[in-house]
Amino acid sequence: MAYTQKTNPFKKTSCGRRYGPLNNTNNDTSLKSSPAKSKTEAAKRLLKVVPNQEAYDKLSQDEKNRFNKAAKKAKLPMKTQRIKSPVKSNEPRKTTKGKGRNFRTVEEGAGMTSKGVAAYKAKNPGSKLQTAVTGKVKPGSKAAKRRKSFCARSKGWTGERGKAARARWKC
Repeated sequence: MAYTQKTNPFKKTSCGRRYGPLNNTNNDTSLKSSPAKSKTEAAKRLLKVVPNQEAYDKLSQDEKNRFNKAAKKAKLPMKTQRIKSPVKSNEPRKTTKGKGRNFRTVEEGAGMTSKGVAAYKAKNPGSKLQTAVTGKVKPGSKAAKRRKSFCARSKGWTGERGKAARARWKC
């Protein structure tokens, strides 16, 4: 049986080679040497490859993801861990209180408000998101089919918000 490197923080490619977060942008050979003996050694290697925020910012998104996973696995101290740059989402803020809320509270039945659906549609043109089917519907109608589909899809929602949403949809 072949030798496997258990403490190497970098993933294997499909051909079995190891790749680190900087293979394309840095010619540092410290990652290509023998596998790390301990997690602290792996952490030191990571910091040699990406010593500062400027070097981290030059990485592609895929390389950043690999580096962050390796840093987490190597258990780098929090002050040396690289922070992921915030990715702006198209979804509205998940607020359940105040004027600009887009979601209902658990007591109200969870789910999005009509204002929240409108905000999501404005940020995502072409979206077909709709509010919940809560009223009485004719059997076989489009609304009845949506409800049946939602109820089947959400059977595993056992959390507080999931149960509230299912109750609101009358599942």
